[in-house]
Amino acid sequence: MKEYDLVVVGGGPAGEKAAVKAAYFGYKVALIEKQAQVGGAGIHTGTLPSKTLKETAIFFSGKHDKGLYGVDRQFTRTTSVEDFMFRKNFVEKSETEQMTSNLQKHLVDIFHGTASFEDPHTLKVSGEKELCLKGDHILIATGSTPHHPPGIPFDNKRVHDSDSILTTQRIPKSLCVVGAGVIGCEYATIFSTMGTKVYLINHSDKILPFLDNEISSALVSNMQEEGIEILFNTSIERVESPDSEDLPLRIPLSSGETLNVDMFLFAAGRQGNTQSLGLEKAGLQATKRGLLEVSPQYQSSVPHIFAVGDVIGFPALASTSMDQGRVAVTNMFNTGDLDQVTDIFPYGIYTIPEVSCVGLSEEAAQKQGINYEVGRAYYADLPRGKIMGLDHGMLKLVFHKESLEILGAHLIGKIASEVVHYGASLVENKKTLKDVISTIFNFPTLHDLYKYASYDGLGTVKGHRVK
Repeated sequence: MKEYDLVVVGGGPAGEKAAVKAAYFGYKVALIEKQAQVGGAGIHTGTLPSKTLKETAIFFSGKHDKGLYGVDRQFTRTTSVEDFMFRKNFVEKSETEQMTSNLQKHLVDIFHGTASFEDPHTLKVSGEKELCLKGDHILIATGSTPHHPPGIPFDNKRVHDSDSILTTQRIPKSLCVVGAGVIGCEYATIFSTMGTKVYLINHSDKILPFLDNEISSALVSNMQEEGIEILFNTSIERVESPDSEDLPLRIPLSSGETLNVDMFLFAAGRQGNTQSLGLEKAGLQATKRGLLEVSPQYQSSVPHIFAVGDVIGFPALASTSMDQGRVAVTNMFNTGDLDQVTDIFPYGIYTIPEVSCVGLSEEAAQKQGINYEVGRAYYADLPRGKIMGLDHGMLKLVFHKESLEILGAHLIGKIASEVVHYGASLVENKKTLKDVISTIFNFPTLHDLYKYASYDGLGTVKGHRVK
């Protein structure tokens, strides 16, 4: 039995940040990770791998080079799956080494194996060696895994979930993606950019329903222009996998149609990794989706046990999960620094093109009865956009019509996930259109989107356009 001030279960971004922070403040910390390496979904199967593949697809396709020459020029390269995965593997290895080094530098003890509760303070680690760790405090940061519905013959070769698709041995000629959420849309655009014929199955009439409708519609239009077939209000009946890989997968749809495709990706839903924890021995119970319910301080119903990250559900972002880990440590040990996660944070969706947003959408402002207006600016109208050859993309600001306070910023276009952060600062600090107009940006830059969207919005309010 080894005793610690804090035992962290799960070595992903949330667990690592919590462990390192507690160790920084002088507490004795252990971290349990069931895989052979730390990193979790953030490094190995989720956040970083898919974003790296996005950049790889853009590079090999020449997609962002097309507009530079004034013609629709498409670079052609012979790309192997090894080429496609090279940068992803490099980033994964590099980030794993960096995370391991950071934990070791802060003297966090790392144990590899499956953790399960023996009692509310004791965790058994089952791996090459079996041992028990006792923690005054315990943090559950075990993340989530893809949901596997019955009837789908996952084989990790042709029938994939969002984890196994990262180990594919070839780039498919055609791909059926089920689930038009963030993961499904990202992979649909990645493989389409690599030349795969993509069918995206969506059970409703809108993709990414939490987005501003105008931005969501713009993404749909862009995907359709790139040859992605989005089948709305449709579901699959089953996946029929023939014995021979020379024959296509058959996918009957609820509409009566049948798709014949080379590969299949199920990307509709995830569930919390709590099944093997033996929660009942700690006095805890997970939801049907394997999630844990916590207080605003990330404290479970058992006072010394906390939980953060994907295992507690929404928003299930790497960015927020890391700060949840830090805040949980603040509340455990009263460190007196970061005591809550901000309510205002950006969403980044790494489709091609990127989508990012912060604050209220137009529909949310309507629902709340806010007297609002919007201002828009377009990449193609900016000198920087013309220099970069960007013929698509826009920024939409939602603001209060009377006070001119900026309530939301919504982007679709190149590096939207970077450009959105200025919008987050505007929303969080309750800045107005006039504050933006009086700000000087480097010229030419994409941040001029904010100035011209503000002019556009102010012109609408005043009844004329200010140039």
